[in-house]
Amino acid sequence: MQGSAHPPDWPAIDTVLLDMDGTLLDLGYDMLFWDELLPRRLAESRGVSIDEAHRLMRPIFDSTAGTLDWYCIDYWSRALAVDIAALKRATRHRTEWLPEARSFLAQLRSSGRRIALVTNAHPEILAIKDAHLGICRRFDAVYSSHQFGVPKEDAAFWPQLAAREGYDPARTLFADDNRAVLEAARGHGIRWVYAVRRPVQRGPLRAVDDFPGVESVLELAKGLAARPQAQLTGP
Repeated sequence: MQGSAHPPDWPAIDTVLLDMDGTLLDLGYDMLFWDELLPRRLAESRGVSIDEAHRLMRPIFDSTAGTLDWYCIDYWSRALAVDIAALKRATRHRTEWLPEARSFLAQLRSSGRRIALVTNAHPEILAIKDAHLGICRRFDAVYSSHQFGVPKEDAAFWPQLAAREGYDPARTLFADDNRAVLEAARGHGIRWVYAVRRPVQRGPLRAVDDFPGVESVLELAKGLAARPQAQLTGP
């Protein structure tokens, strides 16, 4: 485990919030989609070169960075006149779990802790990936930032999530691969915040000096055991 903070103190953690792409699922598919698959489709539809397609997409990336539109397939479909959801459905077979992610989720489930998926993915994209990989059934709750009108990197997202989910930030763990999101979660007061350093299975490790980092979420499972029965049953 990389970083200055300690490994999770599992007896002090009741709720686990997990990102999807780059934390549980291999971010390589999404990078391929936006870097190659979508520009190719755009080039075909416009009758232009791949380089020109990239040039057309760049201003949209620049203008939406850090906003919900960055993640909104409705916005991108309108802006490019390309059916993003249809292209995602046609290429969903490329979506893969990161190594050991399912093992970590199974151990969390066995421990009796509450598990919530917290993603910036558009609900339709989440549904496409869920239909392919069976993601949502592994969680007690699933949240897309589109339900709240702001992305996870926006400080306004976290009080809304807390109001919906009812967790105690001091007894909550959160893992993500996006530094801006991690900073927002820490600013909200979540006690156990971890960066996933290898969001692409065959990609390089990322430097995350400001946060404790793990190569795989399964590293967080060290010391994970079932909560005492008193905590599980409540008063």
